Amino acid sequence: MARKKQPAASGFVLFDVVYQDGTRTSNRKVPAADLGGLDGDEPARTFIETQDREIAARSGNPRGPIKTIARSAS
Repeated sequence: MARKKQPAASGFVLFDVVYQDGTRTSNRKVPAADLGGLDGDEPARTFIETQDREIAARSGNPRGPIKTIARSAS
């Protein structure tokens, strides 16, 4: 009988982000492969900050600093 492979961490984890100016974005996608390990969800902050910088460079509208990040309930 063949062995089943362990499922790879694929897909995305959704996060809700609150910025210091009070704005909120929901369901920000972070690759599941970037999370876990000793850092837990901290790599999500780095990933989202990088996304925000790229969006700001293209749109010309910078985002404020991130206040909190939490996994979405859904």
